[in-house]
Amino acid sequence: MSNPVIAAPMAGVTDRAFRTLAREAGCGLVHTEMVSDQALIYGSSRTGSILDIDGEPGPLAVQIFGSNPRYMEKAASMVAARKPQLIDINMGCPTPKIVRNGEGAALMRNPRLAYDLARAVVTASGIPVTVKMRKGWDEDQVNAVELAVLMEKAGVSAVTVHGRTRSQFYSGRADWNIIREVKKAVGIPVIGNGDVREPLDARRMMDETGCDGVMVGRAAMGNPWIFTRIIHFLETGEILPPPTLEERISTALRHLDLLVRLKGEYTGVREMRKHAAWYLKGMPGAARTRQEINHAETREEMICIISRMLQY
Repeated sequence: MSNPVIAAPMAGVTDRAFRTLAREAGCGLVHTEMVSDQALIYGSSRTGSILDIDGEPGPLAVQIFGSNPRYMEKAASMVAARKPQLIDINMGCPTPKIVRNGEGAALMRNPRLAYDLARAVVTASGIPVTVKMRKGWDEDQVNAVELAVLMEKAGVSAVTVHGRTRSQFYSGRADWNIIREVKKAVGIPVIGNGDVREPLDARRMMDETGCDGVMVGRAAMGNPWIFTRIIHFLETGEILPPPTLEERISTALRHLDLLVRLKGEYTGVREMRKHAAWYLKGMPGAARTRQEINHAETREEMICIISRMLQY
């Protein structure tokens, strides 16, 4: 990695268009959306779209999830054949439909299985493997340190720790103390995640926890400049100004064109609806414009609606 600033994997967000913009903003590592081991093995069409990584410059990590070591082993081998730089195992997703199957954050309640999964992926892939986890299941089951130690024993190359429990989902404040505790307990790199919204947050997280890098998630939605601003601040101590209205509009339009080129007009325009709302958030007239965006069906309609924001 060229720098310690990483874009978090986010379902429905971190597709190739998003990754292109994050990489152009200087992001040190980008992730795909998470991919199910069984979807990989059985050739789901949605998985084919997520794994559209051929010819994509690195560093790039493909995130996979599952709960069966045998399936994860096979999935890891399939992913490695696509030649990403890393494979990341999701042990932090809090969504009910994921944890119900014993996957994602549910693995924090079963450290032995988590170890077996990680070991299977490390053995099968032949490339570095990382793990993204949470603080724990809930405040009564905080075991990120225990799990991180097991991951290191399994041969994992780095761990990312989100400072919230599964029961918190994305509410409340992230506990950075757990990141510091994990960093003290293992010899592999530790990435901090949770509540990094501004350059100062990234610097403070690294100083307070000793973590080796910071992962930015929701704060990057409609805001690829966060990567540039964090990197610049870490390197120089100078805080760059936020993007201008014109920069936000022009980047939103570029994001639209990337989506249309990659997925076709029908899908690209519809997937751009949420991204456009994020880009325009806080602008004068954004609420009314968002309603129009959600009814846009063609690239030209979307361009007209977004460009009109310059008139406010």
